[in-house]
Amino acid sequence: MNNRDPRGFHDIRARLAHPQWQKRYRARLRFTDAAAVIGSAVVAYVIDADLMFGSPGNPGPLRAIAVPAVVAAVWMATLAARSSYDLRVVGRDHTEYRRILSATWTAVSVLVLAAWLTTFVEVRDVLAQAIALPLGLAVLIGSRYGWRRWVARSRRRGTGCMTPVLVVGHRRQAELMISRLNGAPHRGFVVVGACLPSEAAAGEDPDLSRPRFGTPGDEVGGIPVLGDLTHVGEAAALVRASAVVVSASDTITTEAVRRLGWQVERVGVDLMLAAELADVAADRVSVHPASGVSLLHVAAPRFDGLKYHVKQAMDWLLAIVLTFLVSPALLGAGLAVALTSKGGLFYLSERVGRDGKIFRMIKFRTMYVGADRDVPALAAANEAAGPLFKMRSDPRITRVGRFLRRYSLDELPQLFNVLSGHMSLVGPRPALPHEVAAYEERMRRRLLVKPGMTGMWQVSGRSDLSWEEAVRLDVYYAENWTPMLDLAILGQTARAVISGRGAY
Repeated sequence: MNNRDPRGFHDIRARLAHPQWQKRYRARLRFTDAAAVIGSAVVAYVIDADLMFGSPGNPGPLRAIAVPAVVAAVWMATLAARSSYDLRVVGRDHTEYRRILSATWTAVSVLVLAAWLTTFVEVRDVLAQAIALPLGLAVLIGSRYGWRRWVARSRRRGTGCMTPVLVVGHRRQAELMISRLNGAPHRGFVVVGACLPSEAAAGEDPDLSRPRFGTPGDEVGGIPVLGDLTHVGEAAALVRASAVVVSASDTITTEAVRRLGWQVERVGVDLMLAAELADVAADRVSVHPASGVSLLHVAAPRFDGLKYHVKQAMDWLLAIVLTFLVSPALLGAGLAVALTSKGGLFYLSERVGRDGKIFRMIKFRTMYVGADRDVPALAAANEAAGPLFKMRSDPRITRVGRFLRRYSLDELPQLFNVLSGHMSLVGPRPALPHEVAAYEERMRRRLLVKPGMTGMWQVSGRSDLSWEEAVRLDVYYAENWTPMLDLAILGQTARAVISGRGAY
């Protein structure tokens, strides 16, 4: 900090990141959830009385109010009991949605059991609330999605909704952690201070050839160093951190972590241990106690079984529905290609599918006939890295083809590849055989699942991504995919397609 008061160094960021927003955000979630649950319960009861079972005569004002009230109260209670308001998962991954689904199922089970054991609420009344189930779920998930988008926009604009953390670790580890957290504001963390082990804590004499330890008044990664391991608790309180992130090392031992836990407990701050597990989804990680130690269990990726069959069923059903819905666009795009340039309507390209099997991918033709033969002549203008060939202003693309590419209309015929079983709606980018021939072992992990019409590569920037980032996203998806992740990617694809960002 170089003669600057550590309080003044980060006042602006500390105010921006103050966790008061979390209390307000949780209150808003509770309010919108209550409105969704109560509204759906009332609508279901009204529809039940008037349509499903005929008029119930005169149920009385007490019963007309009591049944929706009981349903709503039980539903809200199970939402709270299933930790759907836990801000450690709210807005961070799909666990939030899974907890809402679990809470809803639990609420139905509790209501049916209560109706069977008592006479105040009849089983008929509970079964009638089957109308409330899909309606309430849709509104609950829709409102949560809306709040998540609001938080994401706030983080992108730098207007708040961040969780302040204090980083503890050796200088090199602290710099890496600060870079990762502050470099990804959409994750919701901002580093507001750091504590580094002192030379005395290291138990060694100073050695200039080793990474130097921090002292108060120093900085690491542009963040002030507020002390050593003995000052973590007071430093966290000073910068109003909500959590302390610790990177373990030979100095920061199990005993040191235990003492850090005692320090942060006194100031009401959470302790987070950084596990160096690159590109492993949280769903695959669990903690198992064993003889006084906690074992971090990383489940192996699964490429078959029930989850895979669920994905196949989703692909087939959604592809049929989408083919029907986009049939006017298919017809219009086909006519535009046929009437504006010579050549076939479709472009068939050999691609590599799951387990290295070759299939013919179908697209609307967007270039003049024989465009593939001109690639060597344009090699010097290639703007892509790795084995890819991409040009923002590719002279081979027709005028109609440029429009089709911008809004991904040329890819709609791939629905037939999905229906034939060669592709999935969501998956890695379909690779060309010569690209696969240049793959290293890590890249070949992409071939463990079917290629997709859309994927993490598309919703994250499409052709604007670097080769390394595109490969990393594809490998991450192949090893960590879930049906919920597929649905989330499909939801984000519409926005990516409409914006046209990265498509050329």
